[in-house]
Amino acid sequence: MSEAPEPQEGLPPAPATVEELILRRLSDALGGLRGSLETTGPMLAFVVVWAVTADRVLSLGAAGALFAVLLLARLAARQTVQFVLSGVVATAIAAFFALRTGRAEDAFLPGILTSLAYGVASVISIVARYPLVGFMVGAADPAAREGDFLRWRRNPAAVSVCSRLTLVLVAIYAIRVGVMGPLYLADNVAGLTISKVLLGWPLWAGAVAVMGAMLLRGRTPIDPDDELLREPAAS
Repeated sequence: MSEAPEPQEGLPPAPATVEELILRRLSDALGGLRGSLETTGPMLAFVVVWAVTADRVLSLGAAGALFAVLLLARLAARQTVQFVLSGVVATAIAAFFALRTGRAEDAFLPGILTSLAYGVASVISIVARYPLVGFMVGAADPAAREGDFLRWRRNPAAVSVCSRLTLVLVAIYAIRVGVMGPLYLADNVAGLTISKVLLGWPLWAGAVAVMGAMLLRGRTPIDPDDELLREPAAS
């Protein structure tokens, strides 16, 4: 059996199991609580003000003001604005639906449809052996800098682990559609707003905890010479 390679100075030691490697990659890829709030915050600000006032100027102003605060905070800290910009896109789509129909609940329709689409796509990805979680792992892989987002796909054990983790995503999307779909059909704006919050970061945090437990319990060995551990050559 090959001996584990010596860790390079300043770098963490190479993971000994596939699960440990995937856990490390997923930790790099996720935005955590702050990222989730930045993505949903402006949209929720728009929906709440619109439901109370039906004033598009105030509603868009509230969303814009929160966006500016979140953006300035990231820029001041010289951190990524990825999740703040994602929030702008989500808010713009929600505002388009709500302003076009005049119904605050329609702001939630894109999210419900998106969850439905992602749920179906997650199931298909598992069947096709290209699980969605694998792409999250690939996005955080150093090899992605060279355009190789599918290095994980060449490791059967990694595909199997990512398939099991993707089942957790299927459960998330099923819960969101199952709860928010009936609330939307019932025109329940208050219920939709509360559900949007509870089924956002808290549900995602629960899913991450489940994934973490699955990965911590896993013991799939990884060969020290495995391609997944190889750092891309510096250009």
